[in-house]
Amino acid sequence: MAPAKAVLKLEPTVETDAAAEKLIHSVPVPALPQRAPSALANTQQPTPVPSVSALSAAVPIARPRRDNNNYSFQARVPVITGEASFRGWMPVDGIISGQLGGTGSTLTVKQRPHSGAAPSEPELTGEVHFKDMLRINGHIAGKVTSPKGTLIVDGSALVDGDIDVGAVVIGGTVNGDVIAQQRVELGPAAVINGNISTRTLTMKPGAIFQGDCRMLKNENGDA
Repeated sequence: MAPAKAVLKLEPTVETDAAAEKLIHSVPVPALPQRAPSALANTQQPTPVPSVSALSAAVPIARPRRDNNNYSFQARVPVITGEASFRGWMPVDGIISGQLGGTGSTLTVKQRPHSGAAPSEPELTGEVHFKDMLRINGHIAGKVTSPKGTLIVDGSALVDGDIDVGAVVIGGTVNGDVIAQQRVELGPAAVINGNISTRTLTMKPGAIFQGDCRMLKNENGDA
């Protein structure tokens, strides 16, 4: 049995071809829109653009990160200020951005702001080595070394570890031994729980020092 032909198949005839040719030539050419990007704007019924509310309902919009207490992550005062190398670990409850490793690299840490007293956990735990000058503004645990550098311990800073530098100016608390080849300066709010070894020691009224003090010899051998 032969397959059935399509029912709605239009067979080309001389009459249909002539009618199509006449319809094409009857359309005025100037009425056609130009082929340009603005041709879509000249149409009678432009394509409707979805509203902002419709787009927001369809596609989720990224929003700033906030914690459970509805606090935005903010950049705190850096734990250390100055050029230094650090080997250890750093607990972060927030966002880290920047580069690590190369010369001139930067690192930005954004954490939750303090709601009360300063945390008891150190913000840096490890070894810090610097060349010229370093300022400690927070709580660190470990060893800070620099053969000829100057270390500044801020009044709100806490160092749980030994210090071995060229010179040190302490305004906060140090729980460890302090070795300074040149001098040690203790501010009125300084608290030292450890031994001090230096050539020159200066203490202002109000400073607390609990430990032994050993005066180092000069380069010529004099005490």
